[in-house]
Amino acid sequence: MNENDPDGAFGLPARAAAGRTAPGPSTRGRRGNLQLLALNPTDSVTEGFLPAAARLGLAVTLLTDQPDAHRRAYDRHAAAGGELPELDIAHCDVRDFREVIGRISARAPDHPASRPAAIFTNSDHLQVQAALAADYFGLPGKDWRAALRTKNKAELRRSLAATRADTLWCAELAPGQDPSDHPRLAAPGVPYPCVLKPREGVASEDVVLVADARELDRRCREIRARRPEAHLVVEEFLDGPLQTLETLGDGHTLHALAAFRTEISPPPHFIEERLELLPAPPEPHTGQVLEQLRALGVGFGACHTEYVVQGERARIIEVNYRAIGDQCDLVLADLLDIPLFDHILRTHLGEPLPADLGARTDGRVRMEYVMADRGGRLTDAPAASVSDRDGVRLDYRPLRAIGEEHPLYGTNRDFLGVLRATGTDQRRIDQAVAGFLAANRWVIAP
Repeated sequence: MNENDPDGAFGLPARAAAGRTAPGPSTRGRRGNLQLLALNPTDSVTEGFLPAAARLGLAVTLLTDQPDAHRRAYDRHAAAGGELPELDIAHCDVRDFREVIGRISARAPDHPASRPAAIFTNSDHLQVQAALAADYFGLPGKDWRAALRTKNKAELRRSLAATRADTLWCAELAPGQDPSDHPRLAAPGVPYPCVLKPREGVASEDVVLVADARELDRRCREIRARRPEAHLVVEEFLDGPLQTLETLGDGHTLHALAAFRTEISPPPHFIEERLELLPAPPEPHTGQVLEQLRALGVGFGACHTEYVVQGERARIIEVNYRAIGDQCDLVLADLLDIPLFDHILRTHLGEPLPADLGARTDGRVRMEYVMADRGGRLTDAPAASVSDRDGVRLDYRPLRAIGEEHPLYGTNRDFLGVLRATGTDQRRIDQAVAGFLAANRWVIAP
């Protein structure tokens, strides 16, 4: 096997870099089965993709290693009047693509309705598995190599450098490897401060800024106490304003849907505290990010990319080959007034995207995440509420119940609640958010 031919490892045929579109007629209006891979329940799936599947006439087989948690989540959603498709929840080791393929294949002869029309996931952890399974069954999907490049942060850096899209100082530490044993980290010229992160991490979990070699060694030992088998990445710190680009593609057309300005917590951690929708995806940064995504082979389905602005240059922080989360995708669908979740599923059914999505451009949103500043038990917090005043809608949702006790995580698991403020006037939105925060309190007892 040629080590530079990644297809040889799985005996898979070569595919177009940006994704695959299966031949044949459109599936619109024809009932089929969506095989949906998931780990823990998320709002994106429960409130976004499942209702979209119902609207598209799809039955859903949900493959998960947490079936009981999903049954509870979907029962709550149904009890609240939420739209749900015909749903079959099946246990599966979804982290193993071989188990996913075997589970789908074994069910099909006995359950004709389970023969897949599409295989999909919105999980960061399961993109490669879903892509390989879709390829095995000859269905539309992401290129598994692009899914791997974006999930593996060391491979992301190598791929961007190899295509000359961007070059960033980076070093990868194997499990148990001390920084002093790594040639690049032991040599002079390490560009401190650096960012230390798990190679396949998500949600800023164990992502930390380190000032020098001593702190790097200490932080590595702390992370490995929690993740002994994790590969770690040390990379150059990109300083500058943080923004996102939300894209949607079908393997041929790639739409820049929206962009957010993101404010994060002070170092050493990188927790998103608020996001504000920009009036339009900014140039030249949007064009540069799109070029880098194409260099990575990204262009099918939804993608959430975070980048730093350095003058006229956009520097990618990470690429999440799925829809933006933490309820931003739900807000975005309403604000743009497009069937966003339907569009995403339709790409996986082999349908092309329209050349013009017809999205509104006058909407504004601010996502404000109320965060714990200490560990302890939540003793007081506002209940869920929705209000409309002066052209601003405020939708507050608790993310932690009163009485729950947690340590301080240093990640988005510290979120106590999320406030979604939408309208068309940013000044009024900001005033409404400030008023809500001043009028409510969140109390954590030690």
